[in-house]
Amino acid sequence: MGGDLSEYRRKRDAGRTPEPVPVGDALPRGDDDTFVIQEHHASRLHWDVRLERGGVLVSWAVPKGLPAEPGTIRLAVRTEDHPVEYASFEGVIPKGEYGAGEMFIWDRGRYETVKWSDREVDVVLHGSRVEGEFVFFRRAASGSGGGDGGGKDWMVRRRHEAVRPDWVPLPESVAPMLATASSVLPERGGEFAFEFKWDGVRAVARVEGGRVRLVSRAGNDVTATYPELQGLGEALGSTQVLLDGEIVALSGGRPSFGALQQRMHAGGAQARRLAARSPVTFLVFDVLHLDGSSTLGLPYSRRRELLEGLGIAGPHWVTPRAYPGAGAEVLAASREQGLEGVVAKRLDSRYTPGVRSPWWLKITEVVAQEVVIGGWRPGGGRRAGVVGSLLLGIPDGGGLGFVGSVGTGFGEAELRGLTERLRALETSRSPFVSEVPRERARGARWVRPELVGEVVYRQWTADGRLRFPTWRGLRPDKSPGEVRRLG
Repeated sequence: MGGDLSEYRRKRDAGRTPEPVPVGDALPRGDDDTFVIQEHHASRLHWDVRLERGGVLVSWAVPKGLPAEPGTIRLAVRTEDHPVEYASFEGVIPKGEYGAGEMFIWDRGRYETVKWSDREVDVVLHGSRVEGEFVFFRRAASGSGGGDGGGKDWMVRRRHEAVRPDWVPLPESVAPMLATASSVLPERGGEFAFEFKWDGVRAVARVEGGRVRLVSRAGNDVTATYPELQGLGEALGSTQVLLDGEIVALSGGRPSFGALQQRMHAGGAQARRLAARSPVTFLVFDVLHLDGSSTLGLPYSRRRELLEGLGIAGPHWVTPRAYPGAGAEVLAASREQGLEGVVAKRLDSRYTPGVRSPWWLKITEVVAQEVVIGGWRPGGGRRAGVVGSLLLGIPDGGGLGFVGSVGTGFGEAELRGLTERLRALETSRSPFVSEVPRERARGARWVRPELVGEVVYRQWTADGRLRFPTWRGLRPDKSPGEVRRLG
């Protein structure tokens, strides 16, 4: 294995690519101890691991980068040998050429050979970013009990523990920390930072090996729903990170929950079409795990420093600013721009997954409340045949308590889709354990309490009903068991 540049030359034209294309057949002789890892932004992001051997760089393309801990095995595609001069190459391979895209050196250094054969290469890497023993081995052909997988499909694993004894593997996800509703700003002082409250859906992004996995607040994988956010992984390269944020859709330059609704149920080809027509933006406001270290126990102020150090800014992702000590100013700007309000976060607060913490406060002009749909009343006139109003409930200790009805805030297309979903859930008995007023129950169509929605309202009445609620939309990221009265 190694020592042949014929395939490399066949795939490249020295007049059209900045890559080194040496002439002649003589190969330089080194000490067989140099390695380089190049981050390659080609049609798909990957890392090229190259080991100097016999006058060439024996090369593998590793789609997710070298594993950071033992037990993780990753694909490593054996590619053509490269000239030794390639060890210093950085640049842009032109469009239309083999391997087109930007390439830069991610790490370089010396390596020691433990074993080198046509089926297994065991080396110890000593670089500025990578340190440890790695084994590249041929993948057996499927069903053969042996074979070499065609020669190109290899695997790579880390043989021993990572060089950092405190390395913590990247978790699959973390339940988001939640804010407590408040009617007033905290007292003026330097203990809090203030962020705008965004009208979207919460998501935690897991980024590893240039790939992104998105998990909703309810723990559902929503990666396929928002394909335009995959570019965040490529932008972060080899960084392993867990990010907390809000997915929003913009309408007229402002976040619009209505515009986001059409995206929340889509997948596959439909999601890709909608992404081109109505793209979303991921607003990242916290970092929960970074390159082998949990950041949950760090104060908010330190997590913000780490987050801002990642430089997250792109066509569909950004880190919005936080404003320490400027609550009144941020709230005034929120009102002026027609936003939901502000979130105040104590600078010394830890991140407490899944907890509605008093160290994070949300202050809004109107209050948002999640509700469970327990029934509906058909409309009349222009709404004939579709929902006229929804009958709403909130679970309490004894079951689903009735909290009022809502008949405003719906879009026409939304009404048709909502009516179809409710018809499929119809049942003969009311799901409410508390009495529904006669005028609301008359003509009602009861449904199984499976759909969660959101309304905004001004206040609660003395008998526990929502006063002047307006429909915001369904919340497929929430389950009925999560719904609680907030006011």
